[in-house]
Parts: sequence; structure tokens; C-alpha cells
Amino acid sequence: MLKAAVDAGFTHFDTAPYYGFGAAERDLKQVLYEHPALTVTTKVGIYSPGGEAQPDALIFLRKAAGRVIKPISAPTKTFDLARAKVALERSLKRLGRDRIDVYTLHEPDPGTVRTDEWLRWLEDCVKAGKVKNFGLASTADKIAPIAEHCVALCQYVQVLDSLENREADALSRYGLPMQVTYGYVSGARSSGNHASVENILMDALRRNRSGAVIVSTLRPERLPQYARIAESVA
Repeated sequence: MLKAAVDAGFTHFDTAPYYGFGAAERDLKQVLYEHPALTVTTKVGIYSPGGEAQPDALIFLRKAAGRVIKPISAPTKTFDLARAKVALERSLKRLGRDRIDVYTLHEPDPGTVRTDEWLRWLEDCVKAGKVKNFGLASTADKIAPIAEHCVALCQYVQVLDSLENREADALSRYGLPMQVTYGYVSGARSSGNHASVENILMDALRRNRSGAVIVSTLRPERLPQYARIAESVA
């Protein structure tokens, strides 16, 4: 699937330690090695139950059992800097990279993040060459209070948005441009919008002309379709 995405013209991948309980980062390693020009976003703050180094068989069992007993597959969420420093090194190792292109706090809860300390650490990571860009990946209602207190931590923003509710518009009051947005198809469906995926994504790209839209799929045939949609809007 990842190789098919590259063949279709995708150049950036979004992942996190929690996705696939570490497997998503590991799966990207070979593709990133074969295509050094690809860029990647990964995140910090939400961690997998059982850690990110568990074997695939255990991941499968944990996910399957978690459908019945939720705590078995529930993540750990913490914005402790000591843990974050370890998490960064482990993400770099799983991805096979010396530097992460975009490193984001994963759905931080306002009031629980020591923003000044995080900002200093992330700036140090940039100086050390381990991170190129940093910011937040969350919903507008959680990003706004952090931007109010420490807009410098929001130099990069990945936010849930929809055509129906236009959630990302709330960030304009903090001078934050629309950068990376996601959630358009699921948002449309939950609002009763039954337009085609193609039309929804075309409208999403027209709405977010200054940034990028995240898409995901389990169907390889969707990948060239997504590429054609992007080309038609561009």
C-alpha cells in the first residue's frame, strides 16, 4: 500500500507511535529508505498499550481483545518531557531517519502541557537537527487555548476540519493559517452529506488552498484517484 502511494505521487506520510502500536512507523522505514526525498510527520504524547516494540502477533491479539475489553487496547496519554525525549529517539529509530520533518504534540489537553518547557525542548531538537518543524495535531477547540498562551508552539498546525462546520476557521483569530487539515469525508458522512468522495475531496482542497489535506484508505485503487483529484484542483 505504501509503495503504491509513492508510485501514485504521494510525497508525505502522517503517522504516530500509537498508530498500529508502533507498526505504522516501522512499516514506513523501508519506503523512506528507498525514497529519501519523502517527508514524514510523527507525533508525541499518545503511546501504545504494551509499548511500541511488541511483535505483530501480540498487536493483533491486543487489538482483537480490546474490542471486547477496552482497556486492553486503550492508549496512554502523557505530556511528560522525560518520556517525550525517549519517544523521539525511538520514533527516529523505527522510521530509520536522523531527522523528523514534522513533529507534533498529539492531541494535547490544554492546561496539562507546560508550553514553555515544550517550546524550549522542541527548539533544541531543531538546533540539534533531529526535528525540522514542530507544532500541534489536534482539534481546533484544543489548539485555541494553547495558541492563546503560546502561539510559538503552533508554528505547524494539523487540525480536524469539515466542509459543513469549518472548524479550522476558529484558528484564524490567532493568525494561524490553514495548513494541514483532515476529516472531510467522515465529517460529510456524519452530517448526512452523501456526495462522492471525489467531490468532497475536491471541495476540501479548494477550501484549503494554502496547505494540504490528509487522506487515508485501505483500497489501493483509491491512490491514483486521489492523485488525479489533487492535480485537477491544482
